[in-house]
Amino acid sequence: MDEIINLLSGRLVTAKEIGQTDAAINLLDIPGLQIFPALEKEGSRLNCRRCGNQTIFQENICQCGLTDCVYCLQCLNFGKLRTCDKLYHLAEATEPYSWQRDQSYLAWTGTLSDQQAQASKEICQTYQAGGQRLVWAVTGAGKTEMVFEAVNQALMAGEKVALATPRVDVANELAPRFKEAFPEVTIQLLHGQSEETYAEQPFTIGSTHQLIRFKEAFDLLIIDEIDAFPYDGDLMLYFASERAIKKTGAQILLTATPNPSHEKLIKDGKLPVSILPARYHRHHLPVPVHQWVGDWHSIIQAGKVPSVFKRLLGRLLVKGRRVLVFMPNIDLMLTFVRLCRQVFADYRFESVSSKDPDRIIKVQNMRDGHYDFLFSTTILERGVTFANIDVIVLGSEDQTFTTAALVQISGRVGRKPKWPSGSVYFLHYGKTKASNAAIRQIKTMNEQARKRGLIDD
Repeated sequence: MDEIINLLSGRLVTAKEIGQTDAAINLLDIPGLQIFPALEKEGSRLNCRRCGNQTIFQENICQCGLTDCVYCLQCLNFGKLRTCDKLYHLAEATEPYSWQRDQSYLAWTGTLSDQQAQASKEICQTYQAGGQRLVWAVTGAGKTEMVFEAVNQALMAGEKVALATPRVDVANELAPRFKEAFPEVTIQLLHGQSEETYAEQPFTIGSTHQLIRFKEAFDLLIIDEIDAFPYDGDLMLYFASERAIKKTGAQILLTATPNPSHEKLIKDGKLPVSILPARYHRHHLPVPVHQWVGDWHSIIQAGKVPSVFKRLLGRLLVKGRRVLVFMPNIDLMLTFVRLCRQVFADYRFESVSSKDPDRIIKVQNMRDGHYDFLFSTTILERGVTFANIDVIVLGSEDQTFTTAALVQISGRVGRKPKWPSGSVYFLHYGKTKASNAAIRQIKTMNEQARKRGLIDD
């Protein structure tokens, strides 16, 4: 029974999701257990209690006997949820959990910069008071280290912490960093590709999609990369992230590129913000350069490598630079890679995408210096760090490359203190509002950093 209570505490799940049946759970007679109809009528509207959907449902031929049994289409990927299903929730304990202690859990011995320390202080204040704070920090500012102390305070208080991010790759990158910083804490990693299954633990790291199974579970919820797909603009994920926090809890939002709605909330004074316009190593952000490449798409389809690209990449490689090359779609990238095998036959390179089963291995190979350059879709626009590289965006005018994506891609360069500089090239067949805005935003952050005395060059 204790195991089932742990699986229900702070969660919103069906009996099947915890390996039980409705009848078996009813027999246990668990004190305080709340049982909800999965789909319920609110006036003339039907509402999905799991994801908040009120518009897209499908009629269901069901053995339950209800003539109007339907299922929710919005959260179908999490399992079919029907009118006849039930959702179970058990409120979290009000007493501190067993991991409460006076001694710090934080083993990290690094030093925060002055701007990091100020942001860390503000994050801790928000954790103590409850509510929401946005941390607007340039790529490479050291956002992860800034949340360490708030996480530590929550764990010492015997409270639950979660860090969610839209990208699985980012979750995989962050988990070992937090495990190293908090070696005595059990940290679980939950996402669709993870082999771990849910258990009640002090600290959960996972994809934002995992939040849909939680209700008033966390005292501190950190959402990293809030501008990233699929979280940005997804009402279901917004709904889930709001519900996952306890009523007295705190939510910390991390981003390098806030969306217009967050910027408006900041401007109106409705969303507290910590702004960090400089990287911790005190060097300016590399500013991208526009370079005309012509009708690169047609050139590739004709079986050729655009001459501007060939000369630029060749020049960088001769200098001994390693390069990340971003392209807007998988099929075109794979075609282009085959063409480049002939032109750059003396160099080592590969490509990665969301559909590549060897992506993790290839990314590590790039880190380890086994490739001279690496082609990628936007899958590597954020959450991964390579030392001493330059970046080329081929086709920066493509609608795939939003302002946020281009800022993130540019942020792959110059992240390490040993190699704080590098070059970013937007190869285009026409400048766009997005690419102009990305360059403008990067320049603005550099100007702010200089005015505040946060960069030395």
